[in-house]
Amino acid sequence: MLNPRRSSFRLPLVLAACLSFSACGGPTALQQALRPLPERVELTDVPAFPERAYQGAPTALASLLVQQGVDTSPGLLAKALQLPGAEDRLQQNMLAQINSHGLLAYPLQPNMQALLEQVAAGLPVLLRFNEGMAWVDMPRYAVLVGYDRAEQTLLLRAGNSRRWQTSFSSFDSAWHSAGAWAVLVLAPVQLPAKVDAQRWSQAADEVARAGYKEAAANARRTLQRGTPQQ
Repeated sequence: MLNPRRSSFRLPLVLAACLSFSACGGPTALQQALRPLPERVELTDVPAFPERAYQGAPTALASLLVQQGVDTSPGLLAKALQLPGAEDRLQQNMLAQINSHGLLAYPLQPNMQALLEQVAAGLPVLLRFNEGMAWVDMPRYAVLVGYDRAEQTLLLRAGNSRRWQTSFSSFDSAWHSAGAWAVLVLAPVQLPAKVDAQRWSQAADEVARAGYKEAAANARRTLQRGTPQQ
């Protein structure tokens, strides 16, 4: 079992971290940008499945699909993702699985502010980071469920841990080394914080291609209204 304070994940260190994250003489650009957000958030209702197999992809995806009401499990998703054997298409297959349930996979901008704005709005984030040393490519999928601005720490559903904690700087390095990929899993009647119309429309198009034309149309109507249905 992973200790939520000290995990077995060894994230790369950033030698120049003080330029972006620590208090080296005053607030950083990130700290300034995050000031409008709540100081501390934890999304406790996101399901957790303690499992590390297949880079944690079935586990992380199951957490968000189950939260959206899909009846599934990491075991079922491993089969749907064609694992083992399709590791080279894992990210593509994960997006296809999201769309196959009539849900949108909404991509986020590759910066920490974009991630934390969504968590502050109550939306967990599916993402990928590199586990291990900086020179070893060991991708791992996880779900971002919380943060603490004062402590500059994040909480993730990762591997065997329900509340794996890491620092802003360590995570940012590990996340960007894996491509800074992050998406929301949303129903057509949900909108992300600060929705980008083009990215939302593209996500709706993918749902339509998966055969859920009415869900895609509903997503477009939600965007036009500007607020999600209750």
